[in-house]
This record gives sequence, structure tokens and C-alpha cells, in this order.
Amino acid sequence: MSAATHTSEQKENSMRIAMEQHSQSLVTAFIASGMLFMLLPGTFLGVWNLIGISQQRTLSSLSPAWLQAHGQAQIFGWIGSFILGIGFYSLTKMQSTLSFPVRAGWTSWGLWTLGVALRWIGGVTGWQWRVLLPLSGVLELAAFLLFYRSVRRHRPVNPAHRMETWMVVVMAATIAFLVAVIVYFVALTHLALYSGSPALPHVFDQQLVVLAVWGVLVPTIWGFNARWLPVFAGFKKPHGVRLLVAYGLSVTGVLAVFLQWLPIAAVVFLFAALLAIDALHVWEPAVHPAKLLHVHKTFPLFIRLTYVWLVVSCVLTALAVLYDQAGGIWGASRHALTVGFVAGMVFVIGQRILPAFCGMRVLWSTRLMFWSLLLLHVGCALRVTLEPLAYEGYWGFAWKLLPYSAVVELTAVVLFALNIVGTLLHPPAHLRPEIHSIASTRGAA
Repeated sequence: MSAATHTSEQKENSMRIAMEQHSQSLVTAFIASGMLFMLLPGTFLGVWNLIGISQQRTLSSLSPAWLQAHGQAQIFGWIGSFILGIGFYSLTKMQSTLSFPVRAGWTSWGLWTLGVALRWIGGVTGWQWRVLLPLSGVLELAAFLLFYRSVRRHRPVNPAHRMETWMVVVMAATIAFLVAVIVYFVALTHLALYSGSPALPHVFDQQLVVLAVWGVLVPTIWGFNARWLPVFAGFKKPHGVRLLVAYGLSVTGVLAVFLQWLPIAAVVFLFAALLAIDALHVWEPAVHPAKLLHVHKTFPLFIRLTYVWLVVSCVLTALAVLYDQAGGIWGASRHALTVGFVAGMVFVIGQRILPAFCGMRVLWSTRLMFWSLLLLHVGCALRVTLEPLAYEGYWGFAWKLLPYSAVVELTAVVLFALNIVGTLLHPPAHLRPEIHSIASTRGAA
């Protein structure tokens, strides 16, 4: 090997290390800000809202702007930040160059975090909301455009190869995310110019939630599940055509909601969920042992449980179309989807992959992982069961029990955050001799 070749390889290795370090720092920032939104304006505000609703025994007792600010913090502030951070990190694994969009990444993080924060402040306090709401929309749109341009400019290492199904689904969901951000920006601008309140009209707000959840979050989870579950949980490789059809049905359901064809949307969403479960082989026996090193042994069980909530949500949506009178069944359906499925998947997959993304670390505590997951699902079960009983007037005592479901979920969220923070505060795996000792012992066994 010539000296020039050796020098070139050293330079290339240095560039790859620098690129990896940049991406790890950026994804850590997105995860940290996402957890702040999850804890403070997201979950704490949600608990506060539910206590207020339970005391007054009516959903109309709270400001719609408060409720919408809570939803925005959860969907865009928490899950949206996670998606952007993981998306930037994935560039280091897929791109054909040795450069990383450092400036674009950090600018996107700053704009996105500020935009979500201003949206929450304007909605909750009402202070200067005619300025803050459209400004938040501008900042979020600018942040996402920077992210989208970075993704579009960096091609896979083998561009001649056919794009895998999971990538097709994730990219389609990314485009839907862009559409959702644009729609939110237009809606908030119109609100600031012509409305007397910082709250969007109820029906339109619910349509936007469906766009964000069924158009972006659910397909994104399906896509990454198709990539990760065969590796981490040992599931059979996904059926690509069925997964694409499931995604197409989810888009059809979103369009049906905007056309106010709710019965059609309910049926379509149910078929989409069942087809995705079949395509991902979630409820079938695993074909390989799950990789359980540094995660709790119940990892595959909780993955399967999230898809139970997906089906429960779809069934409740169909029941809401037929029987809902006071928003209780609709609320239970939405909670089963956003907490049982989306948050449940983030908790179980996130504690598997985020430590590695944030500097090749290992999860701080598998026990905290288990308890955060168990309490999340217990709290979700209480909320989904009690909300229709209380709101629809079937059982008055359910109003007194509802706040306990929120407290249980809040405890789960705090445990999840503590586990991730503890993981980030510990040194990376290669700097911890005890980790190598455990890995070697299990490998020898």
C-alpha cells in the first residue's frame, strides 16, 4: 500500500468519524427537545386538562386552544422532533458522500424547537397569538424544508438498486409530513387574520389530527417496523406489496375524513391496520430469536401489544361513528391510537435504538424500560375504558377515576424520560468495561 493511499484512507476514516459524531450530536439534541415537549407542554398539560374536565364533568369546560396546544406539543413537539432527529441521523447510513449537513441540521433543530414552543405559548396563554401562531407556522415550515432538502440531496450508496419497501413508505410519510406542516401554516395564518380566537374550528382541527396521525405517524412506524422488527424481534421479513396497500388505504382514509365520509374512513382504517399487521407478521411466531441484549425480555410482547391498540382504536372509531354523542368514544379511539400505538411503539422501539443513535450507548435500566411500558399500557387501558363511560353518561363514578389514568401515564412518561436521560449521562458502551464483560459472557453462552 502506497503512502498516498494510506493517507487517503486515513482522511476518509477521519471524515466518517466526524460525520458520525455530528449526526449523533444532532439526534441527541432532537431527542432531548422532544422529551421536553413530551414532559412539560405535552403530558403535564394533558394531565391538567383531564383533571379540569373531570372536575367539571364536561369536555367544554376547557379552552379548545389549550387542548389543541397539548396535541401540537405531543404530535409535532415530541414525535415530530424524534422523526426529524432520526431522519438526519439516517443520512450518515444512506448517503454516498462523506459530508453531513451540519449547518442545515442545527438550523432546522433551532427553528423547529422554537416554532413548536411559540405555537404552544400562543395557544395556552393567548398572548400575542395573532403574531405567535403564524410565526410558529413559518418557523416549522422553514425547519422542515431544510430537513427535506437535506434528505433529497443525499442519495443512497447504491442508487441503481431498487428502493426497499420500508424506504418507500417512510419517504411517502415524509412527503405527507411536509403537506401537514404546510396545511398547519396556512390554517394558523388564516386564524390570525380572520378569527377572534387562537383555536382552530373543532372539525377542521380533528381532520388535521387525522392527517398528522394516519398520514404521517402511523405509516412512519410501519415503515421503520418493516426495517427493524425482523432484525430486533426476529419477525418474518415483511410482505412489501401488502404493506404498500395498507399505506394506500391509510391515505384513502385520511381523504375520506376531509370529505367527511366518516363511516367509509372508519372501515378503511380498520382494513389498513389489519393488512399492515399481516404484512409485518406482528402476530405470527418469530422465525429468529429476538435480540434482547441490554433491553427487557418483554420487548417482543410490547411490540405486539401496540398493534392490539391500533385495532382497538379502529374498532372504537367505527363505534364512535354509530353511537358517540358527547365525544367520549371518539376520545377513547384517539387515545388508543396516539398513546397505545404511537407512544407505545416509541417507548419500546425508542429504548432499543435511541441509545445506539446517541453515541453508541446502552440503555441505562431494563427495569425502568419494563415499568415505563407496563404503566403506559395500564394507564391507556384505564383511559380508553373510562372515557366513554364518563363522557357518554354511562357511569358517573368514571369521572372520579379518569384523573388516575392520567397520573399512571404521567408516571410512565417520567420513567421513560429518566431512562433516556440516564442513558445519555453514562459514557458510551466502548468506554465501559463492564459492558464488554456482559457482552462477552452472553456471546460465549
